[in-house]
Amino acid sequence: MIKSLAYLGVQSPAHEEWERFGPEVLGLQQAGYGPDGAVRFRLDEAAHRLAIHPGERNAIAYIGWSVQDEAAAMQVAERVRAAGVEVGRSDRDSAAERQVEGFYWFRDPSGFRHELSWGQVHTAAPLRPGRAVSGFRTGEQGLGHVVLAVRDLEQGDRFYREVMGFHPSDTVKDGELHAHFYHVNGRHHSLAIARLPTGQPAFLHLMIEVNALDDVGIALDICEQRGIPITTTLGRHSNDRMTSFYMYTPSCFRLEYGWGGLDVEHDLWVPRTYDKPSTWGHRRQHKELTALMSFDDPAA
Repeated sequence: MIKSLAYLGVQSPAHEEWERFGPEVLGLQQAGYGPDGAVRFRLDEAAHRLAIHPGERNAIAYIGWSVQDEAAAMQVAERVRAAGVEVGRSDRDSAAERQVEGFYWFRDPSGFRHELSWGQVHTAAPLRPGRAVSGFRTGEQGLGHVVLAVRDLEQGDRFYREVMGFHPSDTVKDGELHAHFYHVNGRHHSLAIARLPTGQPAFLHLMIEVNALDDVGIALDICEQRGIPITTTLGRHSNDRMTSFYMYTPSCFRLEYGWGGLDVEHDLWVPRTYDKPSTWGHRRQHKELTALMSFDDPAA
């Protein structure tokens, strides 16, 4: 029932820094502001896909998923209720703030807020990237992907597959690393989950994909020139074949900037298990920079 990752909301005292970071580093188009002063960004025809809300601390606010219509959202919401999880429905103001017709929302067993949205507003105005970039791979594949650290990996796997309806893509097992990857469209994964040694939930990263390898290299140069921490060096993942690097954003979460991700055909896809997350590169750096471990609702 879920079609794609539609949008993401983060709360941050550094929201104003994104007015430069989003366009100048990532190449996003700033798309105005939300009612609470949230800085919004476009990657494609959608009115916005990323919102950085003002807040006293850095925190993941919500993860928005697109569904066909309200009937489809209700079907998923009923499964969520049947699993013993409380479900809420958007009012007119909150739907307008997300720039969708409506959404149902709930918190998963690890505390992440998910929104099942329909009728996302799109604009006919052409995309105007903040810097020269070939474009972003979005459309039916949505914003990109998110990776979450969950409290209980088996419980999380059951919830995302059996309740929310995600389809398994593959698993990576490498020492202490054990991660599950899930797809809902042609993108190899729109969601992945893992578990930290502490068992603490955390927002591990957001991935956005560009249309050319040169875009990745240029972004890497910009990060190095500006002293933006590169938390994982340039490399290529073993499972989705993505060539990428990871940077640390002003809001204290990691962002993967990548190119060349694998497409999957659901009816023909057979899940696999990999023994390494990457075929080359992707060396971890700046281990002192922690993952985003706070959860807050935006004021709207």
